[in-house]
Amino acid sequence: MIDPGTDCHCHILPGLDDGAGSLEESIALARRQVSWGFRKAVCTSHRVGKYPNVPEVVIATCKKLQEELEKRGIPLELTPSMEYRLIPETWPETLEKGWLLPWEGHHILIELPIHKASRIGNIVPEDEIKRLLDMGYQPVLAHPERYLYLDMDRYHSLKDAGTLFQRNVGSLEGMYGEAVSVRCEALLAENLFDMIGTDLHSEHYADFFDSFGFKVS
Repeated sequence: MIDPGTDCHCHILPGLDDGAGSLEESIALARRQVSWGFRKAVCTSHRVGKYPNVPEVVIATCKKLQEELEKRGIPLELTPSMEYRLIPETWPETLEKGWLLPWEGHHILIELPIHKASRIGNIVPEDEIKRLLDMGYQPVLAHPERYLYLDMDRYHSLKDAGTLFQRNVGSLEGMYGEAVSVRCEALLAENLFDMIGTDLHSEHYADFFDSFGFKVS
């Protein structure tokens, strides 16, 4: 069971992807996380074609940000990790070179292509989920409510393969549009979600969360 005081999905490390662009922005976002009740944050920088991050860089950047938070008295404990997209451009290389950076001991955050199922190529998500389990990891599927090309049978197939489901803060409230909100409701009705994460990228995200009074429950 993941501690609800842990934000298991965020992009607050500066300059690594489409999240925080500077150290000061990272610090501002960390303050917002603390204001919502988080004590820990897993920094899941993207590993995709445009942002081919590797563990050494993520770890070093996370360490630097942690030091800055401590200097400023911001009580947020950071864990370096990555969000791995299951696409041919990066996923096979990740496995080949051992670039898996787990959090909470063995959790690995994976994602599917957001809009086009064809981007996954010949990769079968269920097979990769089972591969990770065989390697001793626990796969966590990021924001399944955003993959509108999936049907409910496929969601159950992914769940049955052994992955956990992580819901995004804001999905239910319309942050990603009405279709995602409706899909989120359907997945909630099926009791498929295991945890929640902010997927925090910017102050725009944070302002949206504040608009509906988000707090860690």
